Amino acid sequence: CTRQVAQFLPSRALTQHRNQRKSEPAAPPREFPKPQLGEPRELSALRMQPAQDDVLTISQTLDKLLSRDTVRVELIPEKKGLFLKHVEYQVTSQRYKMSVYRRYSDFDVFHEVLLQRFAYRVVPALPPKRMLKGVLTSVSEREFIEGRRRALSRFINLVARHPLFSEDELVKTFLTFSGSDVQTKLRDTCKKMGDEFMTSRTATQAKEYLPADIQAQFSTSRELIRNIHNSFQKLRDRAEKMAERSKENATDLLMFGRELSTLGSDASPLPSLASSQSTWGTLRQSLKSLSVEFTVLSDKAAQQGRREEDDVVEKLNFFLDLLQSYRDLCERHEKGVLHEHQKALHKYSVMKRQMMSTTVQSKEQASVEQLESRIVQQESAIQTMELRNYFSLFCLHQETQLIFTYLPITSHILGAFVNSQVQGHREMGEVWNELQPRLGCLFGGESGLKPPI
Repeated sequence: CTRQVAQFLPSRALTQHRNQRKSEPAAPPREFPKPQLGEPRELSALRMQPAQDDVLTISQTLDKLLSRDTVRVELIPEKKGLFLKHVEYQVTSQRYKMSVYRRYSDFDVFHEVLLQRFAYRVVPALPPKRMLKGVLTSVSEREFIEGRRRALSRFINLVARHPLFSEDELVKTFLTFSGSDVQTKLRDTCKKMGDEFMTSRTATQAKEYLPADIQAQFSTSRELIRNIHNSFQKLRDRAEKMAERSKENATDLLMFGRELSTLGSDASPLPSLASSQSTWGTLRQSLKSLSVEFTVLSDKAAQQGRREEDDVVEKLNFFLDLLQSYRDLCERHEKGVLHEHQKALHKYSVMKRQMMSTTVQSKEQASVEQLESRIVQQESAIQTMELRNYFSLFCLHQETQLIFTYLPITSHILGAFVNSQVQGHREMGEVWNELQPRLGCLFGGESGLKPPI
């Protein structure tokens, strides 16, 4: 240090600088401030505040969501109950590796408590319990029950794969509890836990995490998802018609073969007007044998219809259920917590005007104090509603990300659609190709009668 100073100071100034340093008293050792520790009970109130992106952003991929769990819902063939028959389902969770038995009413109570606990999240709707009023045939009732089973399967898989629901005690109870009264167990569990706002660590700080333009983002996302929902509905409707046409094609092919069999089974003698060179007798015997080939074609077309229904229509319905639940959530936000908040603010302004009127008119002190107490209570209620409103927006922001995380499922749906068409045409083509040589022999190789394949 002295050498560095000497480079910039003259010799006399350097001498004075050294003498001055010797005459100065030694500096006391440096003291560092001691940390002020609060009471242990105060430490329990401290919370680690994670980074804003970590709290507000859902770091998920579609593969992670789909791999959380796969739940099978299978119909038990026999109806249960002595007098009032009811349908029962076997619910099997791949994650928990066990099966439980549930009625529709169990799904209904589970949906009810799930909505109570997670009112600010996307909770898929349940299918209706019964068909609309009308005469039920055995076929229509069976189709309705199968459609309801499919819808219940979509519901429970969406719930079991939700990042928040999948780790909640309610979902675990529904998928694993094998006691006699699962409905009471679900309600008791919900009462002990309370709703998400009361248990979330970020509920009271939600406003701090939200971006300043959250309302604009919400409006833009809502409109975009509404358009996506409408387009996917049209895709589903077209896919349903294609699956229905495949089933109708299967019926037509079967009937076509039966008519060939009927034609070939006609044992009526040939009239005398028929040419002696007529080959009708031999031809109709061959026609009867062709009905077997058309039965095979009918089975292949029916399989094609089932593939289109299971692999394409069902995947479209799965995503549509999620999109519809998001739209329902938006309505709950606007008609629920936001509407209640606005009503509370209106009530508060009315009470404030009453307070001013009472003070001006110098009414009794008791009535003034009573009104002041009501105003304080209303202020507390408004503060709670405001916190709930921001928490609702916080959850909406996360659930919007969840929708966009699911959007790549479009590639899964398109892949299933292409594969089903390729497989269906290949199987049908193989049968037609086997049938072509037989038709050539049947018609004696006449090009005018040999059908192009």
